[in-house]
Amino acid sequence: MILAAGLGTRLRPLTDARPKALVELNGRTLLEITITRLASFGVTEFIVNVHHFAEKVVDYLHFKKNFGFRIEISREDDQLLDTGGGLKNASWFFLEKTAITDDPFFLHNVDVISNIDLNAMLQFHKLHQALATLAVQSRPSSRQLLFDQALQLHRRNVEAHLPLATRHSPLLPSLKSSLQPLAFSGIHVISPRLLPLMTETGPFSIIDTYLRLSSQSQKILAFRADQYYWRDLGKPADLTQASLDLQQSTHQQ
Repeated sequence: MILAAGLGTRLRPLTDARPKALVELNGRTLLEITITRLASFGVTEFIVNVHHFAEKVVDYLHFKKNFGFRIEISREDDQLLDTGGGLKNASWFFLEKTAITDDPFFLHNVDVISNIDLNAMLQFHKLHQALATLAVQSRPSSRQLLFDQALQLHRRNVEAHLPLATRHSPLLPSLKSSLQPLAFSGIHVISPRLLPLMTETGPFSIIDTYLRLSSQSQKILAFRADQYYWRDLGKPADLTQASLDLQQSTHQQ
């Protein structure tokens, strides 16, 4: 599944008249880049959630003949459902074959670019029989998650949201203990077994689901992707930098 329904407000003015999925990087749309990358790892069936300028995404895929793949659309016409609600709304797509197989699937933000080895991530997920595996890196972020030494998710990194002067105050107990803060990269491997366990309703973040299930001893694991190139394409400046990176052949999509 490609998460592409967001308003792309940080990308304005590029998203004033188009969805972020159709913003271009070096002459290719972010949606094409994401589809092509996932296809290079063997993905042949996709579902894309849409909201902002939804029909432009539909028309684009029709014009491109779905790049030769099966691509379904999950509409969020009335309201944005966030990452968790978006996946839950599209869960029918993954439950079609549940009686036949429990093969995991990728969930990938349309506005991130990386050369993370998705095959290695998939094998890690299968080896550890995880419910969900999150690609993470040790880098600054306001949305860090805390994992233990076994790479099991525990909670959000509350300290990342505190003012610098407060984080190490003697009046504030350490919130880290033996847990390591890691930044999530917007790329998941998920087992279909997770879908019936999503009891949250309406718009909700999938991280809320992960935290709840982790507290119930379900395996929500981190895949360390520190050695790989990754960039969030949320702002025009990020697109500019990613374009330079690619032009210099420093990294591959």
